[in-house]
Amino acid sequence: MGPGKKLGFALGWLLLALPAMGADLAVLHNGFSIRHERRETTGSVTRLYLGADKGYVDIATDQIERFEPDLSPAAVPATAPAVAPAAAPAMGSSRPAKPRPLQAQELNEVINSISDRHHLDPDFISSVIHAESGFNQRAVSPKGAQGLMQLMPGTASKLGVSNAFDPRANVEGGTRYLSELLERYNFDVIKALAAYNAGPQRVQQYGGVPPYYETRTYVARIVRDYNRKKIAERKAAAATAARARRSKPAASRPAAAKPAAIAGLSSQASR
Repeated sequence: MGPGKKLGFALGWLLLALPAMGADLAVLHNGFSIRHERRETTGSVTRLYLGADKGYVDIATDQIERFEPDLSPAAVPATAPAVAPAAAPAMGSSRPAKPRPLQAQELNEVINSISDRHHLDPDFISSVIHAESGFNQRAVSPKGAQGLMQLMPGTASKLGVSNAFDPRANVEGGTRYLSELLERYNFDVIKALAAYNAGPQRVQQYGGVPPYYETRTYVARIVRDYNRKKIAERKAAAATAARARRSKPAASRPAAAKPAAIAGLSSQASR
């Protein structure tokens, strides 16, 4: 659990009631986007209806940067398998073939594709994987969590992941679970990450991040890693823009603009 792309962190509450036709994305100032089928705005709150049987989330309107059509591929029907089936067993063997470990570039492509399908920033999912398993596709925790996103067997079963060591299935299941947690907590990323680590029942019990050293360290680690990536990304973009400006004749250069504040994850998790 890049600018204008998916997900972000921190929400608040404004506008006119605006019904949406078809599926749209509400792009938030913090970088997140929320797919919804229609919306209503009352006072300072915009209610986004997520679709049949998914309910709605209330978002502070002043946290919404814009609305745009959802041009991503159609979502997989609820009756279809959530993840691709495991590889077929080899001829003459009764056991399924062991999933082939993915190379770094292949894994990046899987993360990008799955994150895009769930409208999450791939850097966010990558930071979660980094904290969970260190990108070890065969990782097993002392408690029995498995694979890249450290799915517990019971959670994996509920998500339709038959083999948690299949990297594609694991990332799909873990990303979908994070997306569900984000919806559950109205896109409060800190709570969603805490629930991913300690369980939703603990977040409910303590009204937020539980007072566990492991969970607080886990959330803070992901916050720092994600922010580090976003800061590096913005610095690279600024450097590219500066080189482009220097390459133009002086007369054609636009007036310098003040740099925008860096939007990132809240550091409250480390408190």
